[in-house]
Amino acid sequence: MNEPLRIDIVSDVMCPWCIVGYRQLAIALKRSDIAHTIHWHPFELNPAMPPEGQNLREHLAEKYGVSPEQSAQNRARLKELGRDLGFTFNFSEDSRMHNTFSAHQLLHWAGPKGLKHELKQALFEAHFSDARDLSDIAVLAEVAASVGLDGAEALEVLRDQRFAPDVRNEQALWIQRGIRGVPAVVFNEEHLVTGAQGIDGYAQVLSQLAGEA
Repeated sequence: MNEPLRIDIVSDVMCPWCIVGYRQLAIALKRSDIAHTIHWHPFELNPAMPPEGQNLREHLAEKYGVSPEQSAQNRARLKELGRDLGFTFNFSEDSRMHNTFSAHQLLHWAGPKGLKHELKQALFEAHFSDARDLSDIAVLAEVAASVGLDGAEALEVLRDQRFAPDVRNEQALWIQRGIRGVPAVVFNEEHLVTGAQGIDGYAQVLSQLAGEA
């Protein structure tokens, strides 16, 4: 391919399948040795989530009708997938969903600084591995500092909400483009793949794109 493959990923850091899908894609990319660039974009699974968040099991039961047994099975499956992909899911009875609008603003701010990708990975880990509250701006600032960003500046950005309109506009743009669920991966701005496809699934997509090129 003459130009690096552009990969746009629309996701939310509350979405376990987003980190699973990304890790699967990353392995497929490494095996294919295709030059590429990754661009992360915001999506909120629960834009109306209150500041205090909600117990994960209660949320899944309320939103999707998931039974306690199904919830336990889903968690066990995610833990196994995570282990295979080098990512740790630490679920508990107290696991919570949180509002992620501030997290998306922080990611937007990190973009021009060249650390959006690193911050995105750190936020996934903070939520799923460390059970940190990503609606708390102090926590977000600490996560930002952990990847080399200015923690004090991060706090200022989150307190004054300066990037709120930009994030809202970008969210609306992807919804207008038909994105209703995540992960949503767009290759070269035209090939949409939704859901975590597995390493082999992504490898097949990459092979097809290389063939077209």
